[in-house]
Amino acid sequence: MNYSILDLLSLLGAVGLFLYGMKVMSEGLQKVAGDRLRNILSAMTRNRFSGLMTGFGITALIQSSSASTVMVVSFVNAGLMALAQSMAVIMGANVGTTFTAWVIALFGFKVNVSLFVLPLIGLSVPLLFAKKGKTKSIGEFIIGFSFLFMGLGMISLYVPDLQSNPEVFAYLRQYASMGIGSIIIFLLVGLIITIIIQSSAATFAIVLIMCSKGWITFDLACAVVLGSNIGTTITPLLASMSGNVAAKRTAMGHLLFNLLGTIWCVAVFIPFANFNSWLTEAIGQGDPNALYQFVTDLEKTAPEIYNHLFDDSLPAGHDAVKQLGEMQSSVSFGLSIFHTTFNIVNVLIMIWFCNLYVKIVEKLVPAKHKEGEEEFTLKYISSGMLSASELNIAQAEKEIGVYAERVSRMIKMGQELVHTKEDSEDFSQLLSRIEKYEDISDRMELEIANYLNRVAQGRLSDEGKLRVAGMLTIISEIESIADCCYGIGKILTRKIQSNVVFNEEIYTNLDVLFKYVEQAADMMVQMLLDVENVQERALISSYNKEREINNLRNQYRAANVPNINDQHYEYQAGIYYMDLVSDLEKTGDYIINVVDTIKDQFHVKR
Repeated sequence: MNYSILDLLSLLGAVGLFLYGMKVMSEGLQKVAGDRLRNILSAMTRNRFSGLMTGFGITALIQSSSASTVMVVSFVNAGLMALAQSMAVIMGANVGTTFTAWVIALFGFKVNVSLFVLPLIGLSVPLLFAKKGKTKSIGEFIIGFSFLFMGLGMISLYVPDLQSNPEVFAYLRQYASMGIGSIIIFLLVGLIITIIIQSSAATFAIVLIMCSKGWITFDLACAVVLGSNIGTTITPLLASMSGNVAAKRTAMGHLLFNLLGTIWCVAVFIPFANFNSWLTEAIGQGDPNALYQFVTDLEKTAPEIYNHLFDDSLPAGHDAVKQLGEMQSSVSFGLSIFHTTFNIVNVLIMIWFCNLYVKIVEKLVPAKHKEGEEEFTLKYISSGMLSASELNIAQAEKEIGVYAERVSRMIKMGQELVHTKEDSEDFSQLLSRIEKYEDISDRMELEIANYLNRVAQGRLSDEGKLRVAGMLTIISEIESIADCCYGIGKILTRKIQSNVVFNEEIYTNLDVLFKYVEQAADMMVQMLLDVENVQERALISSYNKEREINNLRNQYRAANVPNINDQHYEYQAGIYYMDLVSDLEKTGDYIINVVDTIKDQFHVKR
């Protein structure tokens, strides 16, 4: 076999083009759907059967179970989908990936890829220069689709010709007659190939070409396809490594689902493969087992015809060429039927055990020790979860909700600090706690901002870009709220150093203002925790609360000088009192700035 390094690099390039085509097509589809895809996916996974159909539909559209399962991992990591629901979507994705196999079987050998790929690229390139973002995304989707099939065609050109290397062929043949051992070996081959190229669809394309040329038998080709079902789980596993526990459990559930399915299939592999052969014949596509026997017999009885069969030197009307073409079609359908039948049967069995899967993966991936509320951890976002920029926005939204909850606790701490005995151990501990929270707030703002900046560098719809800009504004305002809360501690520290004492009237007034600010913060947090479904009446309530805070500030400020003159409290006490009032009023301003951003950049329901 004269197979050079250049040929190997060309094969890798063809596989890369195939995978890149799937990536571009997936991203184009995400941007066309934009925020709707996120909302639809969340709504359609409320039970296991709707989740199953969602997984099937999304995977059939984007032509990649790896891409769709990584999306599912992202959703679980973002808290938008429960673990049991994610298992149903993953099961549907496994069935949906067979759609790619059928596309390859139906078009990969019967249609000259270049006849429609290049015209499609030619038609879609002008779309890339359109003013509308959605039109550009449609162009990207079409180009990705074209690249996928272009890569498929180039794989068939550069895949190594094992028949022309007797040593390699003999090496394979010695493992082809070991019964169940051969099945396990070729299953592992499919597993390893898919792990390397991270696409079961690409593995299927390579196996389909190899099998159609008579390099391996039909049943061993089925074993390779079976192994690819396990290998494809590597992508979500890699994606989940830097995710939270729920994301790791989702990826592990995907592996467990495919692994258990493979185990039962191997146990009945021979009758199952024979059933699929019979099924292929029953629908009029011929016997997929006949191809290997035909090529082997031809090599023994007519070596001259055999030698010219695969170098395109025989005329198109030659009997051997006609027979080979018919048998290639039979194998194509046979492998597609095997792939589809296995995944459908596996889903029909496993769909009833979603809750059991959840319990198993919870045992396999136990939760870490319960994190203290004052430990610096990001709950929903992480450095490695950037597989689909449009969908990562949901994770950032959830993380901002957690951030707002954490910072809002500081307002209550500030009120407690006002009433804590001065120069006591409790005062020092509470002040240190507020300071620690403020430090955590600074770090969370930085981490979320860095994450959003990396998301913004990806492929985003116009709406997605606006949402990222809005979220960057929101985290800046939340950090300012934390600064104000820490400012309360600084004011009280200066008050202690000056030996100033507040009277009951000051404490009562501050409590009323604290109450209003806490209520405003609670409203803000509730909006951020469900930012997709903010009601207009919630905005109105927030604005009313802000006016009440401003009115109280004005009322206290106007009464301050008369109270000092009437000797209700000392002049210096009035200074620190007004500092606290101004600080709390400023906190209310930052809260309403967040509400304004939600109103301007997010969907508000009337």
